[in-house]
Amino acid sequence: MFTGVVSYAQQDAQFTQYMYNTININPAYAGSRGALSVFGLHRTQWVGLDGAPETNAFSIHSPINNSKLGIGVSFINDQIGPVSENNISVDVSYTVPTSETFKLSFGIKGNANLFNLDRSKLNPLNPNDNNLQEVSNDFSPNIGAGVYWHSDKFYAGLSVPNFLQSKSYSDNDFSVNQEEMNLYFITGYVFDLNPNLRFKPALLTKMVAGAPLQVDVSGNFLIAEKFVIGAAYRWSAAISAMAGFQVTDGLYIGYGYDMDTTELQNYNSGSHEVFLRFELFKNFDRITTPRFF
Repeated sequence: MFTGVVSYAQQDAQFTQYMYNTININPAYAGSRGALSVFGLHRTQWVGLDGAPETNAFSIHSPINNSKLGIGVSFINDQIGPVSENNISVDVSYTVPTSETFKLSFGIKGNANLFNLDRSKLNPLNPNDNNLQEVSNDFSPNIGAGVYWHSDKFYAGLSVPNFLQSKSYSDNDFSVNQEEMNLYFITGYVFDLNPNLRFKPALLTKMVAGAPLQVDVSGNFLIAEKFVIGAAYRWSAAISAMAGFQVTDGLYIGYGYDMDTTELQNYNSGSHEVFLRFELFKNFDRITTPRFF
């Protein structure tokens, strides 16, 4: 299972610090932090490579009063060369306790995807090719689901954000863009090494038809409940450095840098990722320290 080969393509938007943006891949995460959580991220991938991906993500999610329900809304703008996609999602979760320390959440996701193709960014051999047409906001709906089992120290989740295979700019013979079903498995554990130091290893496994298995392994240290530093390895693809600062109990800022380990490293200067997370706690007595995931 843990094997991989070189690939230069991707389906869903790729995030190095997915562990802070879990709702985008697993709807069961909605409301799991026990607070109103607002998240914004910008990723510039393969800097210096013409037409390289750029991604902007925004999400907001929260538990609903004292119920077992959580709700969230997320938005992703992904641009790759002449193609741009806007994805809007609504997530609903339902959580049940499985023990004194663990909870199991079930989630469903409703997606609306808008696909755009800018012909002016293409350089066709035949400028008069009638097949090359502008595409503006080609709409396709989708649904997804996930489960998320978690405590204060451990989490594991399995999800499929998109069950339906959608096609954009297509006829009976071909399509420029075809969305396949992506299956995600995530897990992580927080070790308390001493009162001022925690260590969290984490794993993401992503499977999609027609592409190599993607495995991300990471490790982060939380120092004095304020500073985070860590590293990650994407199997046969990239190594990453990560850092973060807990400005207040509710405000966290993070940065990540990827360096390719494939031949692609000869054509770009790496990838950058920066994000902000703001949280509003309704009951501060329940939050003794900031959550590490």
